[in-house]
Amino acid sequence: MEPLGRIGKATVDVLAVLLDSERPRWGLEIIKLTGRPSGSVYPVLDRLERAGWVTSQWDDDSDRRGPRRRMYRLTADGAAEARRVCARAATARTSWRPSSPRVAR
Repeated sequence: MEPLGRIGKATVDVLAVLLDSERPRWGLEIIKLTGRPSGSVYPVLDRLERAGWVTSQWDDDSDRRGPRRRMYRLTADGAAEARRVCARAATARTSWRPSSPRVAR
């Protein structure tokens, strides 16, 4: 598994959705749950998969109508790292305090 160079808010959101699920999630489901556009989510998923954090496979549910879905799941190492990333992001959000507004004189 490779470390990610940059971990932005979209990556944290995708990791959080994958961590919150015990089953694989498909791309459109992740898009809906994160509220992020496909142009953000799919590149994040691709980067996570290339780095070894996520695996994916095509859904083989033949009873389901509609196009096939690509299913994404965290690897064991990816899940451990995702927990650290999400915890760090949560700490950063709670520790940030806006500076007091400056009044023009």
